[in-house]
Amino acid sequence: MTGGAELLALAPAMADNLERWLASERAARDRSDHTIRAYQADLLAFLTFLGSYHGTPALPATLAGLTQTDMRAFAAAERGRGLSARSLARRLSATRSFIRWMSDRHGFDASRALASRGPKYTRSLPRPLAPEQAQDVLEITGSTHPEAWIATRDAAVLTLLWGCGLRISEALGLNGADWPLREALTIRGKGGRERQVPVLPIAREAIADYLRLCPYPLQAKAPLFRGARGGRLSPTLISGAMRQARQVLGLPPTATPHALRHSFATHLLTAGGDLRTIQELLGHASLSTTQVYTGVDDAHLLAVYRAAHPRA
Repeated sequence: MTGGAELLALAPAMADNLERWLASERAARDRSDHTIRAYQADLLAFLTFLGSYHGTPALPATLAGLTQTDMRAFAAAERGRGLSARSLARRLSATRSFIRWMSDRHGFDASRALASRGPKYTRSLPRPLAPEQAQDVLEITGSTHPEAWIATRDAAVLTLLWGCGLRISEALGLNGADWPLREALTIRGKGGRERQVPVLPIAREAIADYLRLCPYPLQAKAPLFRGARGGRLSPTLISGAMRQARQVLGLPPTATPHALRHSFATHLLTAGGDLRTIQELLGHASLSTTQVYTGVDDAHLLAVYRAAHPRA
């Protein structure tokens, strides 16, 4: 599943426990492949550190004896290697989850290690594009590539990000069976959460333009958006198309494919959409995430609450 040369450097008992924990995260919490790979890297860094720190490969008994001092030493070592506060916070979170799972599985008290806290960091606010900038990006993308079908393909993907608020992985995960798009598209996002996303005519038309020019036949189980060789389209190619568009238009480096999803949310809010609806359309688990995502301040959030609550 997630094995590799790195796991061979661990004690067999620990490598087995790590594999079992990753499998449980994938199955019970429906983690994506990307998240599982990140967790594996986080735990390999932690367990490798413990082996060096204690002079012997980490074992379940090693975790049972962990203290806050050990956790602080690991955090200091990671920061010393240049890891950002945000990445370190995620790494420590994964590490604590693994320690908690191990303590339940092997019956030891992990309270001393779990009492350690991750570093504080300032969450950067997204920078959405203005509506006219987003429209310019779609027009430029749809006309710059020398192969017309690829140009229309890239424009169709970016239209889904801006017009429907999809994540790039969600757009590229569509298959031929999803076409033709109905009035609402069922999307299975992070954590396995399903949501219904309205499909604007402009998005449907953009995909229809792409399919008319695509040299590969539409097949139910094949990717809707194909690469040059017919396989599933890579996110890096869409990022490259966006990079070319922003260079032509003089947009900042923050104008990425994901910024179009930010723009979808922000433009809806500006037009009078309420946060709860936008939360559902984006597939966020909490309203606070949507609040940060759209750059909404507490005053605006309170105004929305007062307008919606029957006793406000």
